[in-house]
Amino acid sequence: MPTDQKQIANDITKPVNHKAFLFDLIIYIAVMFLIRELYFPSVGFIINGLFWSLTTLVMATWRMKVRKVTWKDLGLRKPESFKKTVVVTIGIFVAIVVSIMAFEMIKDYLPFSVEQKNYSENSASKFGHLKGNWSLFFTIMPAVLLESMLEELLDRGFLIYWFENLFSKTTIATILAVILQALIFGFRHSYDLSDRSISVGLIGLVMGIAYVKFGRNLWPLIIAHAVLNTISMVDRV
Repeated sequence: MPTDQKQIANDITKPVNHKAFLFDLIIYIAVMFLIRELYFPSVGFIINGLFWSLTTLVMATWRMKVRKVTWKDLGLRKPESFKKTVVVTIGIFVAIVVSIMAFEMIKDYLPFSVEQKNYSENSASKFGHLKGNWSLFFTIMPAVLLESMLEELLDRGFLIYWFENLFSKTTIATILAVILQALIFGFRHSYDLSDRSISVGLIGLVMGIAYVKFGRNLWPLIIAHAVLNTISMVDRV
């Protein structure tokens, strides 16, 4: 049995303090959203986003230390197979593209109204005047890639593990954990029921399923997320 699967099997046999994990989640989610009320216009959206994520990371790391959980336990470890990592990364990317295309095809037939927004102007204000500005692109990309990694650590690694412990680590608990982190991920990017929030939520859902299904290693998710964000940024130049 692979090391990560042994660890998961051992964790299942340990008694879980559900109230403790609920307490952690309340603090974590509160910080995740409230920290976004702080915005420093002078440094721009990218730096503010990193500040929000790093603050949330500090909170998560604190609660992990209390529960004796490490980032390695949550999947920030060397992949067991380079080939598997590449295959899973490609699979994630393809699944995300297919999911978003399917949503675009059916969104007008959903039993509820999906708000459609034009984010081009908002994107310009967030990232500056990227059109034709490759020097700005290469300046901000390291921060964008770091943010990609932080979101996978926090939304997939931390949230899924904590929700699973809250709901007793059963199969149903894992399903709930994957769905809840995707809902939070989508809502946090738009704060409404819009095409953007649903699309981002679908990305979170695919990432969460891949995380649970393929050995709970975060690197394929981090790489796929970084590629998606890179393509998104290139599209703005």
